[in-house]
This record gives sequence, C-alpha cells and structure tokens, in this order.
Amino acid sequence: MASQPSGCSCSPGATVTPCGCNAGPSRKAPVRTTDSTITSANRLDHFLARWGVNRMGHRVEPGLYRIGSPTAKSPVFASANYTLSFDALRSALAGVDAYILVLDTKGINVWCAAGKGTFGTDELVHRIENTGLAGTVAHRKIITPQLGAPGISAHEVQRRSGFRVEYGPVRASDLPEYLRTGKATPEMRMVEFPVLDRIVLIPVEFVHIALPAVIATIALWFLAGPVAALAAIAAVVAGTVLLPILLPIIPTQDFSAKGFLLGVVVAIPFALAFASAPNLPGWALTAGAVTPLLIMPAVTAYIALNFTGATTFTSRTGVRKEIFRYVPVIAVMACAGVVLGIVLGLSRLLGVI
Repeated sequence: MASQPSGCSCSPGATVTPCGCNAGPSRKAPVRTTDSTITSANRLDHFLARWGVNRMGHRVEPGLYRIGSPTAKSPVFASANYTLSFDALRSALAGVDAYILVLDTKGINVWCAAGKGTFGTDELVHRIENTGLAGTVAHRKIITPQLGAPGISAHEVQRRSGFRVEYGPVRASDLPEYLRTGKATPEMRMVEFPVLDRIVLIPVEFVHIALPAVIATIALWFLAGPVAALAAIAAVVAGTVLLPILLPIIPTQDFSAKGFLLGVVVAIPFALAFASAPNLPGWALTAGAVTPLLIMPAVTAYIALNFTGATTFTSRTGVRKEIFRYVPVIAVMACAGVVLGIVLGLSRLLGVI
C-alpha cells in the first residue's frame, strides 16, 4: 500500500486533511464472530498442518473478528490468518471480550510472515482501513505479537492509520497475565525453542523430503545393496529427526555446520562397513569408505539449512550467510560422493572389482 501523500496527518487536532485515515464514510467489511473453543475439526486441521498436508490451505478469512461481547473499549489483537496462529490466540483469550484483526499472511505463521513481509506495515494499515476499525473501537491501540515485530514499523502504522502498535508477549498463553498487569515481564519477552517445540516440527520437515528419500533408497538398494539403502535412510533421519532433538547440544552456531557434524557421526559406521568389505582392492575399499563420508554429511547439512526457516534461532541475514557459505560446499561434497559411487557401481558391473 502506498504511503500517505505529503500534507496528510492522522494526528488528533491536525489542521490538514486526514487523507482517509478516519474521515468520511467508507465501505466497511463485516465483523465476523469467533470463540475460544478448539474443536475436533480444529485439532484435525492442526494435525494435517503439522504433517504438511495441503500446506497452504490452513487459513482463515482475513478481517475483523469479535470474541466474547466486545465493546468500543475492548482490546484489539492482530493475528496471522494461519489457523494454528489464529487458534492459539483465540484459545488464549477465553473469557476475554476482544477483537481480533486477522491479516492476510497467505496462510503463513506470524514469525515467518513477518520475515516475508506479509505480516507487515502495509497489510496491517490496509486491514485497519478495510475493516473500519477506527469506527468500531474508541481507542487507538492494537496489540501485535512480538514475533511479528520484524515486519511492522510501529511509527509508520501510527502515522498512516492513527493506531499505536503495542507488542504483546511471545507466547499467546501469556496474554491473560499480560492483560491483567498491562505489561510484559522479561520472561514473556524471552524467545525459547524447547525440545517439545522442535519435536513438533519433525513431521513437516520429514514429509518435505520423504519422496526423494524413498526414491534414493530404492535406487541404492538395487545399485549398491541394502547397506547403501540403509545409509540413505540414516542420513534423512539424522537431518529430520536427530538434528531438531539435539540442536542445542551439537557444537557450532551455524545450522549447516551442525548438520555436517551430525552427518559425519552417522556416516562413520557405514564408512567402516564399506572399508571392511571382503575381496575388494584397496582403492575400492578407500572409495567405498569415503563415499558415505561425503554424501551423508552433505545431505544432513542441506536438511539442517532448510530447518533454519522453522526456528526463531536464526535471522534472514544469518540464513543468507549460511546459504552462500555452505551451499557450494554441500554441492561439491555431494557431487564428489555421487561420482565415487558411480565409479564403484560401474566397476562392479564391469567385473573390475
């Protein structure tokens, strides 16, 4: 949405034209009604979202919702239109009379949408105007999630809409206490990523790579035998399951480096197995041992790099740095491992080994 032209003001008592901030009748979107009850259908939706089924289909209609029996003095909360984000907010507001302003984030959660810009200043201002929020509430304050802060410029929102942005706590579950005291404690501001939260992300990460993993496993079974097929499974499981669980324990800060280290550990048994294969020349034993040490860490590092988009431990700048720093290394290692594997396979087919 374009910024206000010069000479416009949304400040009370301004002598210049308000440029549509609150002035004049405008077409007002209807106020929808919701409640705090999480139904079995909602839980099924959450389950499917966690498993990546119809990933972009888990969304609610953007707009203004009432929960309870709000008045013109009731608080207004901003949310993404991702069902898990919306449901977490409304369930936390049990017994609270309020309005929820749902932004169109294309079915993406608050933190990721803030990084992409869809949970941002333009969309927030647009939604305030589109719903006629200024005519619904008497105050000029909207509470947004703290994790949405990277996408929202509070002073721009106030300049363009007249609404003051107040950043609420990180977790929706802290909202009742936040509303009672009127402030967020340091604990409410703390961004955490405990093991249970990381485990919840395993299904969707696994689903993303499941089909390529199955194809690779079947191909390796016929080309190189069951041990090679098992190596493919181990690399994927290490990246999608072990990495999230062991994330804080694995040394180094970069996710890709964590993936490399974990991949090397997982690859060692397979390297030893290939290195001790009977009736093979020395060069084949060496190549067989090196191949999993090249391919498996590259696979786990790549999965770890993808995992940066699922955690609040990273930033957009950090992710870019990791991409430029590690993707070339991942590509070289994977290609070198594949070439070695092809040489071994052809040698076996031709009867050289």
